[in-house]
Amino acid sequence: MNPSAAPAPEQDERETVARPEDGVVGKLVFALGVGIALLHIYFNVFALLPSLWQNALHFAGFGLMCALLYPLASSRGTRRDTLILAIDMMFGVLVAGSAIYMIAMEDAIYARGVHLAPAEWVCGSILLLGAIEFTRRTTGWIIPVLIVLSLSYVGWWGALVSGVFKFGGLSAETILFRSIYGDDGLFGNIALISSTFVFMFILFGAFLLRSGAGDFVIDLARSVAGKTVGGPGLVAVFASGLTGTISGSAVANTASTGVITIPLMKKAGFPAKFAAAVEAAASTGGQLMPPIMGAGAFVMASYTQIPYTTIIAVSAVPALLYFASVAFFVRIEAKRSGVQLMDGDDVPRPLEVMRRGGLPFLLPVTVLIALLVAGFTPTYAAGISILAVVAASWLTPNKMGPRAIIEALALGSRNMVMTGVLLCAIGLVVNVIATAGVGNTFSLMITEWAGSNLFIAITLIALASLVLGMGLPVTASYIVLGTLSAPALYNLIADAQVIEMIANGTLGAEAKAVLMLIAPDQIAALGAPMSIEAATALFAKVPIDLGDALRTSVLDRQSLTFALLSAHMIIFWLSQDSNVTPPVCLTAFTAAAIAKTPPMATGLASWKVAKGLYIVPLLFAYTPLLGGTWLTVAQIAIFALIGMYAFSAALQGHFENPLSWPMRIAFTASALLLLWPSSLWIHGVGVIGFAALAMINLRQKSGVA
Repeated sequence: MNPSAAPAPEQDERETVARPEDGVVGKLVFALGVGIALLHIYFNVFALLPSLWQNALHFAGFGLMCALLYPLASSRGTRRDTLILAIDMMFGVLVAGSAIYMIAMEDAIYARGVHLAPAEWVCGSILLLGAIEFTRRTTGWIIPVLIVLSLSYVGWWGALVSGVFKFGGLSAETILFRSIYGDDGLFGNIALISSTFVFMFILFGAFLLRSGAGDFVIDLARSVAGKTVGGPGLVAVFASGLTGTISGSAVANTASTGVITIPLMKKAGFPAKFAAAVEAAASTGGQLMPPIMGAGAFVMASYTQIPYTTIIAVSAVPALLYFASVAFFVRIEAKRSGVQLMDGDDVPRPLEVMRRGGLPFLLPVTVLIALLVAGFTPTYAAGISILAVVAASWLTPNKMGPRAIIEALALGSRNMVMTGVLLCAIGLVVNVIATAGVGNTFSLMITEWAGSNLFIAITLIALASLVLGMGLPVTASYIVLGTLSAPALYNLIADAQVIEMIANGTLGAEAKAVLMLIAPDQIAALGAPMSIEAATALFAKVPIDLGDALRTSVLDRQSLTFALLSAHMIIFWLSQDSNVTPPVCLTAFTAAAIAKTPPMATGLASWKVAKGLYIVPLLFAYTPLLGGTWLTVAQIAIFALIGMYAFSAALQGHFENPLSWPMRIAFTASALLLLWPSSLWIHGVGVIGFAALAMINLRQKSGVA
């Protein structure tokens, strides 16, 4: 098996041209990939290296692979190719050597009072140049330009800016030192996430793919959903959801599952554009599906200090809601287009699929989830699960011997190149944001622009996410946007709970004391219920510097934790929309290439099918979907499911039969009653309304317009 055959997580997120992996290059990449994988297993499982050394070795290895895989310039002839390859190899070795040298000289730099010697100036500059160049090769120009703008902002033009973003210039020596050794720099916290959690899970996914799990996913999806209405489309949804557990990339999901599911949908009678849209929307959900969720869950755990196991546990129900919303579009379109059921001969039986190759997928994933629930670290759990893949493969015809294991090691490293380089390099931007305090300023601006309105704030963040997503991969977009806007969103979500408690008259003594200092004329009203408007007006008088004190005095630790998690989860979900929203939607473009449909029209159709990306984040903001009890979460999820079905019908103009415009308006009203955060009886009215509309539509003749 060729290690480069499987799509890499976020590897194709930007338009890049990789060097053909044959001959000397292929052998070098293969050998280097195996060595890098073994090195990561060593310092993640058997040794405890200082984080700077670990992250430097991580970047050095993947920087060298990047130099081999992504050429400085496109090929134009054999002699030119040889020259470019030689330059790339020299540059890769130089950057990798500079990374190791700079970390080796850390103690000497501190001993000189944090002053750089000439050799350190040269190696440090080469290191930053390498990070920028490798990022350009793998992701395009946007991130390198952001890095250059960020570094020049704290060193030069920030002092020329007027207003809240004015920042005094740092010396070049300070910028270089902080960029390399800072907690948020090139080898900082994000790089540590990349060298530990992310790599081990990517390696776990590579072992699963090498064991035959990719074929099993497709076969299992066909066996479960193949004989239902819209079966081929549901196969795409189901297969993308399962593939998302081992590959956190929307484009990788589309490339791997779309080549099978899109032709299946077209053959069954789905319009080609819709087939591509479903695959793109469903594959986008792969990054929302636990346990991997791209690199987002690991970054989120680091930013929020909320356990990774908590994040993936609360992510399961929202991910299922999203996939259900895509499935609703599939069923409705199947009814509208008269899609035929799949031929029984093409639908394998579930037991047959399990017998042929189910164990290599189910057993390791079960082991992984069990270890995470038991409290083991994600890195350890991924390592043991890799061993479980190898062991389980020996119970099937596709046994993994030494050659297959070596190929899986190389594949894991190959799939990590872009992500490894990106997560290290994006630390240069995050470091500047932390150094200059841009994040706090931006959050205050969002709060001011939104006028303390949570919905407006979410809309602003969604627009910013869409703009960032035109040039950044999803993970990078989430990191930048989370750093800038998460504090504002967290405050607004927590404040909504505080205002509700003020309105209910359930404040504690400490909180009352704070409010009495601010509004002594309201002392008599504090213990009694009041309107939301009055409570909002009272809370608006709280100075910014007392806001945190009031929140912590009113809300318990769990409420604050899930307010923070909700803020980050909203941003993470919204950052996915660039996959399916024109004008830059590479997941939809990938599906369009497979379906042979117009890319931009496919993007618009994908955006329509992926409406769950906007509905579910609103549930994060206005309901306890993430932090509620299981009963509460189940109740929210059930009403949301029905509401999204109603909304899909209204949007498509079709249920079991065509819908007239009055019926579409009625379905929309039913959806709002079910999705709007309100009392149980209002949701009940929505359910009754939906049931009545469904019965009316079922009794209609299919010719009704």
